[in-house]
Amino acid sequence: MICRNQNVTEDMKFREFIVAIVVALLLGGVIYLWFGGKAIDAKAPNVSMTLLDGEKIDLASLRGHPVLIDFWATSCPGCVAELPHLNALYKELKGRGFRLIGVAMYYDPEEQVRAMQKARGIAYPIVLDTDGKIAKAFGDVQLTPTYFLISPGGRVVYQKLGALDMQSLMAKLKPMLETP
Repeated sequence: MICRNQNVTEDMKFREFIVAIVVALLLGGVIYLWFGGKAIDAKAPNVSMTLLDGEKIDLASLRGHPVLIDFWATSCPGCVAELPHLNALYKELKGRGFRLIGVAMYYDPEEQVRAMQKARGIAYPIVLDTDGKIAKAFGDVQLTPTYFLISPGGRVVYQKLGALDMQSLMAKLKPMLETP
């Protein structure tokens, strides 16, 4: 009887150990996806966008340039915290062919987006995704910030949910830039 209870206890400890390992692996995977970013190679959707200034552009018209698409919202603290970094990146690299487009989510009121653009001195183009079609074209983006780096050949080569890792972004971006 004692031996049997000891075996049951050992079996329960072993099962708990296995469950703990599985949970740790799953949690590690979620953390990697949230903070890591994904290197992918998929064709970028050809979406038409209307900038806040009224100019209409097709994403395909930006072929030949690396393009960073930033899905953001004025109500997203992480998005707002990234604005100065994105602005600095745009100002530093736009002369080398880099393009950056901020896509305000469908639920962001236009006047709020315009006010933030003015208050924060956002230099790069901003698009209002009022009907959610742009977010849907990029895989139905729901969470912000979400970034897509598109190569000059029109392929999505990097996708990131959450705060940008500038080192990872620059490692992907530098080979695509025009030499000064």
